[in-house]
Amino acid sequence: MNQPAEMQIQVHGLFPTPVVHAELPDSGRINAALRAVIEARMASHPSTDHSNLGGWQSSWDLAEWGGDCANQVLAQAKALANRLTCDRQGKPVNVDWRLNAWANVNSTGHGNEFHTHPGSFWSGTYYVDDGGIGADPALGGEFEIQDPRGVAPAMYAPLLAFNVPGGLAAGSSETIPPQAGRILLFPAWLSHAVRPYLGQRQRISIAFNLSI
Repeated sequence: MNQPAEMQIQVHGLFPTPVVHAELPDSGRINAALRAVIEARMASHPSTDHSNLGGWQSSWDLAEWGGDCANQVLAQAKALANRLTCDRQGKPVNVDWRLNAWANVNSTGHGNEFHTHPGSFWSGTYYVDDGGIGADPALGGEFEIQDPRGVAPAMYAPLLAFNVPGGLAAGSSETIPPQAGRILLFPAWLSHAVRPYLGQRQRISIAFNLSI
């Protein structure tokens, strides 16, 4: 008896939400210089208060006081955004991005509440010092992203998920551990937070927005 042919299956990842990791070359030298500049700024300027739950956050003019190393990071962020942006026909574009950027320093127990970045196309983070999280994930401080569809995918059958890449987090959230020298790039409308950092060092990052 002939066996029936196997069903041919194709899974299409429609409406994707891109979250991009990129490792910056020569990050050790860049991070040492950035740490010095950011610590000096923190000593001379009070913290702003936006999404941060404790810790120190600079004003949004990092490009003006961060020096050459900060501008190298921000130039790499712009170049990465151009590689990942196209027109509606899928053709490459070269956008003259407008940028604002700031520094964040979190100590023990500090984090950021869930928020978005209205008025921008891309947002991102660069890790100057992961506070030891790269070696010990138990120190917390993860970057957390909420499903942009909200809780809807988990409302009817919370114990079920989609058997496709990324499907297990449907209606929930994903976390990304920080790593010194890494850029994260994501759509500015994506709701995100930083879980409390539990280490004894300082967790230092740069955040930025790209608009047109």
